[in-house]
Amino acid sequence: MNVKTRLASQSSIMFGMRLVGAGMIVVIQAAIARLWSAEILGEFLLTMAVVNLLAMAMPLGFQTVATYFAAEYRANDQGHMLSRFIFRAYSHILIAATIIFGAGVYLSSNAGAGAVQFFSSLVSDDIAFVFGNFWIQGAILACAVGVVFINGAVLVGLKRPYAGYAAEVLFRPMLVIGAFVLALAIADPGGQLDTMLWGFSLGYGFVALVHFSVVLSSVRELPATAGATENDSARWWRFALPWVLIDLATSFFFDIDIIMLSGLMDKSTLAIFAVCTRIFSLVAFGVTAVYAVALPDIFESAARSDSEEFNRKVGDANLVAAALSLVFLGVILIVGPFILRIFGPEFLAGSIPLAILCLALVVRSVFGPAALVLSINDRPWASVPAIGVSMFALGVGNFYLVPIWGLIGAALSALIAFVVWSVLMWWTALKITGVDVSVFPRLRQIISGRLKKAR
Repeated sequence: MNVKTRLASQSSIMFGMRLVGAGMIVVIQAAIARLWSAEILGEFLLTMAVVNLLAMAMPLGFQTVATYFAAEYRANDQGHMLSRFIFRAYSHILIAATIIFGAGVYLSSNAGAGAVQFFSSLVSDDIAFVFGNFWIQGAILACAVGVVFINGAVLVGLKRPYAGYAAEVLFRPMLVIGAFVLALAIADPGGQLDTMLWGFSLGYGFVALVHFSVVLSSVRELPATAGATENDSARWWRFALPWVLIDLATSFFFDIDIIMLSGLMDKSTLAIFAVCTRIFSLVAFGVTAVYAVALPDIFESAARSDSEEFNRKVGDANLVAAALSLVFLGVILIVGPFILRIFGPEFLAGSIPLAILCLALVVRSVFGPAALVLSINDRPWASVPAIGVSMFALGVGNFYLVPIWGLIGAALSALIAFVVWSVLMWWTALKITGVDVSVFPRLRQIISGRLKKAR
């Protein structure tokens, strides 16, 4: 089976797993909107945005480079080095959790009343509401999500992508369903969201621990015949810290956007846009899965300094990702309104914004994984300027376009930010490394080869 066929096959399977899980989430979110209200759905999605950002920050970026180092240490028979890496990564979550819970207890006491008032003055009323009412459940859930982030990245690097994604794409949606049903069964109407978050956070905490045991078992099976690498901890930090910003600007882009928009939209409108971003994230996973399958092989080619093979594998991944992006865009144009109608008639206002968001997938796929190439060439910090410019573009776009065009303005702001990010990252990688990570070199190579055969 050639690379393109294997990528398409495995990414299709993982996308199918994500589709099943996301289908569960769509049903529950629609049920929240229908049975409770769009406003409560907005509170739930805003809470999840805060949780995701906390979970992203807690490992200090080690989850973003765990796939790279797991693949490298596996290829070099350095299982002991991977053990050291994951120990450091998980210890960051433990330290962060201690700080979060300590701060939460202090702020909940009478002594922290002044600090609470100061914090509330810095954020929107909706964000203050989330922290004030759900901080314990949110903290537990953030710890669990952070652990699963590391678990999944390590397992993908060890060529176990199905095990890596199982906790997030299957068990997490199942727990959301269970928590929702539990809240309906035992909670009063005014406390149903609170009960749901308790059930979800405790259940996902247990799943994270089981997933963690799978990682430990997989790492112990690795050979450790090669010697230790000196000063590798410095390399971990050099790669990880800029990747915190990179991942925030990509994987958690919409969580940041939702928090920005919480001060510009009411909860019901915010819920519509948040649902659009969740559907977009589902579609985006189909593209991300292509790179997840390809990453271990790409990293191994980089470790062997095989530039020709590296460029070919990146090009093949780009081609598959770009083709899937166009297919998904067409599907969303047709079925998007039907999916949104499940949430209620008012959610149909998100049909055009959802289509606009999906254009970003095509842009991202065409310009390729520039941030990855910069990290492999030991220049991850070169990504930071592009991140800053794209976040600035998002903020300015939201500020000017949302008051005028509402949901469409929010979608256009996001698309502009994606275009700015993708183009600047591609240009930065080209100037620094001389490698064109876009889809065009591989496309030209394929077309040229077929023309030669035709002659």
